[in-house]
Amino acid sequence: MTEPAAGRARSREAVEAVFREERGRLLAALVARFGDLDLAEEVTSEAVEAALIHWPRDGVPAKPGAWLLTTARRKAVDRLRRDTTYAARLAILQAEADRHDPATEATTAGELPDERLQLFFTCTHPALAEEDRVALTLRCLGGLTTPEVARAFLVPTATMSQRIVRAKKKIRVSRIPFRVPDGAELPERLPGVLAAIYSIFTEGYVASAGDSLQRVDLCDEAIRLTRILSRLMPHEREVAGLLALMLLTHARHATRVGIGGEVVLLADQDRTRWDRQMIAEGAELVVTSLTGGPPGPYGVQAAIAAVHDEADDIESTDWAQIVGLYDVLESLAPSPVVSVNRAVAVAMRDGADAGLDRLDQIADDPRLRSYAPFSAARGDLLLRAGRHTEAAEAFALALDLAGTQPERRLLAGRLAQAKAAGAG
Repeated sequence: MTEPAAGRARSREAVEAVFREERGRLLAALVARFGDLDLAEEVTSEAVEAALIHWPRDGVPAKPGAWLLTTARRKAVDRLRRDTTYAARLAILQAEADRHDPATEATTAGELPDERLQLFFTCTHPALAEEDRVALTLRCLGGLTTPEVARAFLVPTATMSQRIVRAKKKIRVSRIPFRVPDGAELPERLPGVLAAIYSIFTEGYVASAGDSLQRVDLCDEAIRLTRILSRLMPHEREVAGLLALMLLTHARHATRVGIGGEVVLLADQDRTRWDRQMIAEGAELVVTSLTGGPPGPYGVQAAIAAVHDEADDIESTDWAQIVGLYDVLESLAPSPVVSVNRAVAVAMRDGADAGLDRLDQIADDPRLRSYAPFSAARGDLLLRAGRHTEAAEAFALALDLAGTQPERRLLAGRLAQAKAAGAG
């Protein structure tokens, strides 16, 4: 590689690194100034293109994020001057004012302003459809391209593009405010923000379909977003709880899949390979999330994960404590998924029959008909109870419902095991 070519490559790498780190802050600052998400995205892209031209020639600036923001603001003002459609819709006089000394001095003298908290609440506004909230959060705050978001959720790029366009239009037409809710609104709105981020993590932890059990990149992105949220809202205990839950769960990711891509169940994982630094950080956050007031659902789930992570093996796990924590969780956030997990914990504490009794109590819930882990849990407990024919039927149903190939291979093996036990 020639020297000029090497320089261009280094400059491009610098732009990409800055853009990855600062994109959410840059976009949020521009939306705060101009009130339009589409405009903010467009001038952000133009500022990056300008950096790719200027930085190889002039060198990477001392404060690259501030450079990008100043450039993007000027491009936005230039566009507003030329585009009568934008000019009619946006406050162009304010935009003109931002081009001069106050905004420029603030940007060049200090760091890139951080208004991502407002962007979190805009992207996850309850007026938007749930699937649109997650897509917009990944696009705007995660910095993923539309094709990357589409791949994350296994839908065509065109479909994801429509979702993102629809969400932006809803924000614009409904005039959804770019702001953090006030004290009265915050308790109602924050769970939606956390739910959007947790949806990203759960899709990464167990993918809905495909050849791989997990998408580590999505888990990492959800943790990164929650760290940002934690810095912006340091006193919100449920933010700490969500971060703790994801850290304590993700600490096991390297042991959840075998060399051949097969699922490795919790009982068979090599716990010496769990990320102890991540577990220690998560454990500290659990204390924070459960101190100073009534517990929240994420804090309780994090406490359950902490009990698992502290145990040397499946047998020495404090199942009584886990059942008690699930009792608390059911009172805070009842759901069939929580009930299934509690039933499995009861089985570990009191035996397979006790767990089956709990599963039988919720079997008529229509939400469980398409939930593969319910049928898989029944199959496992039925097999342990010696009811092999019923176990095979449960595993067969779970196999039909499973999304990823590793899960299907695991369940096919369990089905064969149940059939062999019944034949014997």
